[in-house]
Amino acid sequence: MSRQIVLDTETTGLSAENGDRVIELGCVELFNRKLTGNDLHIYFNPERESHEDALKVHGLTTDFLRDKPKFATLGNDIIEYLRDAELIIHNAAFDVGFLNKEFERAGLPPLRTFVSEVTDTLAMAKQVYPGKRNSLDALCDRFGVDRSNRTFHGAKLDAQLLADVYINLTRGQDALLIDVASNEPAQGTTVVTVDLSQFELPVILAADQELAAHEGVLAQLDKSSGGRTLFRQNDEKAVA
Repeated sequence: MSRQIVLDTETTGLSAENGDRVIELGCVELFNRKLTGNDLHIYFNPERESHEDALKVHGLTTDFLRDKPKFATLGNDIIEYLRDAELIIHNAAFDVGFLNKEFERAGLPPLRTFVSEVTDTLAMAKQVYPGKRNSLDALCDRFGVDRSNRTFHGAKLDAQLLADVYINLTRGQDALLIDVASNEPAQGTTVVTVDLSQFELPVILAADQELAAHEGVLAQLDKSSGGRTLFRQNDEKAVA
């Protein structure tokens, strides 16, 4: 399996094209879906103030960032760390846009020229959970990922949370590699045959109170639709 880097950034605002800058980069390395500990975490001096709303999100003040390195001084090191990896990013267009703008300012090539691919976990989550909330916080709650120490958004912490979310989101994918055309059991496995005829499945009937409550709901639906509910029409057809 290829090397994967789970990546997140924090920025001074929402628009790279209008001059907002990357102020924090957090990367967590996965190899064969396991954390390696070969992570990357850098704060940058953006040479500008953060927008008020952005500051409320990340909490990284201008004073804190003043003595941090500028992105351009570490651009080549970042490229070498990311080289040939698959990037795992939540809402990838945002982070990729900002990083590419930083590379451009430094006279360096864009991400697509040195990484293998970019996987957007937001797009993945929308396919798996259409119509649901799929923010990183929502996915953490859905998968039981602990985010209790997340007072502010931080690139390294969010990358760690996203790594856990990604593993949960893609759990079971290996099952797709099973050779379904083969009728032979895999070597070293034991196949147990169970005679299902020995089991008698219980039939549990609804109680009178449950039936009455159900009929009440159906009556309300029938009333609100002016007698046009499909189940009533089907009953009439069955009687006719």
